[in-house]
Amino acid sequence: MKKNLFFYLFVVLCTMPLFTSCSDDDEDAPVVVPVEEEIAGNYKGTLNVTVDAINMPSVIQRVSVSKSGDNAIDLFISDFSFMGIEVGDINLNDCALTPNGERYEFTGVTAISNTLLTADVNATGYCSNGALHLDLDIDATLGGVKQAVKVVYEGTRLKGTESSEANILSFTFDTSVEANAGVISQPVIDETNATITFRMEEESSVTALVPTIEVSAGATVTPGSGTSVSFANGSATFTVVAEDGTTKVYTASCEMGSLVVYDFETWGAGTMYDDVLNPEGWATCNDAVALIKNMGSLGGITYTGEYPVRQTSDVHSGNTAALLESVDTTGGEIFGQTIPKVTAGSMFLGEFNAFAAISDPMATTQFGIIYDKKPVKVSGYYKYTPGTDFYNANGELQADKKDACAMSAVLYEVENEEETLDGSNIYTSDKIVASAMFTTGETVAEYTPFELNLEYVKDYDASKMYKFAVIFSASADGAAYNAAVGSTLCIDDVMIENEAITE
Repeated sequence: MKKNLFFYLFVVLCTMPLFTSCSDDDEDAPVVVPVEEEIAGNYKGTLNVTVDAINMPSVIQRVSVSKSGDNAIDLFISDFSFMGIEVGDINLNDCALTPNGERYEFTGVTAISNTLLTADVNATGYCSNGALHLDLDIDATLGGVKQAVKVVYEGTRLKGTESSEANILSFTFDTSVEANAGVISQPVIDETNATITFRMEEESSVTALVPTIEVSAGATVTPGSGTSVSFANGSATFTVVAEDGTTKVYTASCEMGSLVVYDFETWGAGTMYDDVLNPEGWATCNDAVALIKNMGSLGGITYTGEYPVRQTSDVHSGNTAALLESVDTTGGEIFGQTIPKVTAGSMFLGEFNAFAAISDPMATTQFGIIYDKKPVKVSGYYKYTPGTDFYNANGELQADKKDACAMSAVLYEVENEEETLDGSNIYTSDKIVASAMFTTGETVAEYTPFELNLEYVKDYDASKMYKFAVIFSASADGAAYNAAVGSTLCIDDVMIENEAITE
């Protein structure tokens, strides 16, 4: 009777929430087990879970085994979960080992109690020749509902030299794959917070995206690289398991936006002369040079060279790109207005009013088009070669000066469609809401990506009217008539990314 009472008290204590223990049928049998030599260590293997006889996806799991006595072990499973429910750690302590042929068998019990659930865990298993087998029967109560959870684990003992690195090194979308065609910007990895963010074009499908993923050496990732993944809920998780079983979970989030693309494949005649071609949707300085060509003789000026902005077959993709060249227009005067020694090759979203130069040269560039989206980034590809002979506004050669190209984006508020910023105030007006600029004087021989990430100095208000200007110039100070002859900027595949506006 005393023995039965002792055994009953022992079982009760083993199932209390804050106490864990393992038992053996024959506590008095002497056992000599090479725990440290053959059993203790980390095991990496597959964890298979069924909930009420329904199979859950298998996961890779590390189980740690440590010595708790000459013939007993502790087992530890970290961050156990099922059905998306974070159960937490499972500890099985003081599990006595019983030899059975080549196996060392054990049983154990523990209890789990947290804010989500309570559960009684009954474990059986064995260690054999570097392998660990573990069966867990978990009687769980979640929100008053009982669920039968069964876990089967098969793992292999690690050598201890395996890498613990569990990082996603790169996460990209191949946009030539049809499923990824709506990707606007490639993902950005935040390693500190284990997050990945990217943008999709508005209205595009996100139910079957196919990422290309590179992880740490020896590690695996689930879902795997090249696997179709749904982002219908706005995000998806990716679990990286290191060579030693260490896990790290990344959350990849998708934001929806809209995209405007300029590929410079289509060109059309300007408003003044049929031989002046401009890229569709863009204004250029070609009209100004056309005036010099056609009316320069009134001021004794002769220019017979190329137009500054023209098509080129030197492309990043497609058949044509835009070439912007700063050209030698000789200098002089027409109708009392100064003609620069060098006219900078430039194009922009907006309108070019060549006749405005008669009263105000800066007013020729009427920057910006009406824009009903919130732009966040302008990107594309460019090549650049600075010219060698740099002249100032007075037409004087500046031997110590070097040219640079400029790319900029400006969003500004207007009261009506006629209001505009021009060369005198496009970067200084208090109407400016957001802007970005990039300049370089270095030679860029091959097409290279650029990004203009707009910084907002005022809140965007969808109820207001805005104009948006994107400006490219082969000579950064060309508006002030400071430029080098022959500076050449090639632009292709320009994209404007816009944030979706929530009404």
